[in-house]
Amino acid sequence: MSLPSALTITESDPSGGAGIQADLKTFTALNCYGTSVITALTAQNTNGMHGVHACPSGFVKDQLVSVLDDTGALVIKTGTLCSEATIRVVASTLRNYFREKTLRLVCDPVGVSTPGRAPLEDGALGSLIDEIMPLATLITPNKSEAELILSHKGKNIKISSLADMIPASKELLTLGSEAVLLKGGHVTTTITEVYELLGKNPTISVNKYGLLDENMNILGKDDQTSELVVDVLQDSSGSDGGVQTSLFVGPRVKSAHTHGVGCTLSAAIVCGLADRLTIADAVRGGTMYTYLGILHALPVGTGHSPLNHTHSLVSRFVPRPFPGDSYPLTRVLISSTANMWKEYVEHKFVKEVGKGQLDKKCFVHSIKQGYHYLKYYGRAYALMAAKSTSFTTMTAATQSVGDVLNFISTNHKELCIRWGVSEKELQETPESAATTAYGAYIMDIGFQGDTVKLTMALAPCLLGYGEAGLWLIEESKRPDSWVVMDETLNPYVSWIKEFSGETYQKEVKAGLTTIEGFGSTTPVTKERFEELVEVWKRCVVMEKGFWDMIISLS
Repeated sequence: MSLPSALTITESDPSGGAGIQADLKTFTALNCYGTSVITALTAQNTNGMHGVHACPSGFVKDQLVSVLDDTGALVIKTGTLCSEATIRVVASTLRNYFREKTLRLVCDPVGVSTPGRAPLEDGALGSLIDEIMPLATLITPNKSEAELILSHKGKNIKISSLADMIPASKELLTLGSEAVLLKGGHVTTTITEVYELLGKNPTISVNKYGLLDENMNILGKDDQTSELVVDVLQDSSGSDGGVQTSLFVGPRVKSAHTHGVGCTLSAAIVCGLADRLTIADAVRGGTMYTYLGILHALPVGTGHSPLNHTHSLVSRFVPRPFPGDSYPLTRVLISSTANMWKEYVEHKFVKEVGKGQLDKKCFVHSIKQGYHYLKYYGRAYALMAAKSTSFTTMTAATQSVGDVLNFISTNHKELCIRWGVSEKELQETPESAATTAYGAYIMDIGFQGDTVKLTMALAPCLLGYGEAGLWLIEESKRPDSWVVMDETLNPYVSWIKEFSGETYQKEVKAGLTTIEGFGSTTPVTKERFEELVEVWKRCVVMEKGFWDMIISLS
């Protein structure tokens, strides 16, 4: 089976981080056969541009014709085109070659106003706008490039916020391309601004990457003031003939590995289009590829080093922890069971506790059944210690056994006294079927001797109660909240404070660290991940079933 072909027309970067070098690395990493046409030789490195030698336009044409006549190209990218003559040669050659074929072209207007890149000659900008952009499937300007392009067309639009990016990107679409991706790397944006924009424009679609989803408070709540990168896509390629506005929202990564980021993004989008994806899906994939390339980058040179173009070649089903994403394995686990996880941590039991309206009989039932469940829970950790082959795991497991014993002798004992549950009642109350089934499953996993699977079986209880507690606290902060935090009105406030409090959340963080240790020490294969998800999923369902049993008093 042949690989889809992708062609880049831009300058050469001897340092390997941008230009044709970055594009060809990206093409290879994303399973495309890459070809190139060099428009300029440069003397540059991670510290900047030191010299440019533009290729004669006739030689650029010779290269382009040689490639198109032989390997062809499903999708083409233009980057630095240097001169008006080169722009006209490239445009005329593409028009001639694609007279009876569909041209899929991504125009990255670098050199228009891009420090450290080969500049456009005077007078070339108009040709780029009039000759290349109308041929393009997609153009990908950044803030400075967009402002200069619009200024050249008599539109004095300054882009200083996300709100400014919407009309600017729509104006850019009138230049003739099928779609516009206005990159927001040079625009400071927060999640609050995103929500404000969506409130005024409900038809805008949002694509998030690298951010926490719903019901992930335990992983670290996103700061409402944290800086984001938001790219705006205006896409007229839909079958309805209209223009769809989409946002691609991700965290702003504070990194020195930014050399060639723009080149890489547009090249990755080219690969998506070559794989027959829609423009929006190609942008989504390209954005994620570039983001992960920055996260996985290694130091190269003494300046702004390039991102890691080959990160996708490593068989790593779950990404390694990075600043801003400290718990990727847990995040993926929760995402893979998002609906069930939501039904668990936002259960009727949790909501009734938050309102202070839970039937006292149900809460007392939870105290009794929780007592029985914690026997299984503690024994499972003891079993983990016995099955472990490392002192680190033994230490963590025995600490968890100690935490259970301490909880029973302190917090749980106080609950029993407060709610009038005697030691005799605890011992004589039979286990419910849900408690027995859940406990037996955990012990069965433990006897298999796989400490990772056992950790997955125990995690939904530890993490879920912590998430439920934090969720109620977050809900209580909303205007006119339904969560009652006045202890004179809600007898269950202590439950909320217990599981949202510092002591319990410290245990949650320890559990998260243990889980992530499995993902960071050895790559998690697809098969192994599916095995772990199955255990996680079953225990999430059983946790929900436990609270179903409490509510029904069964």
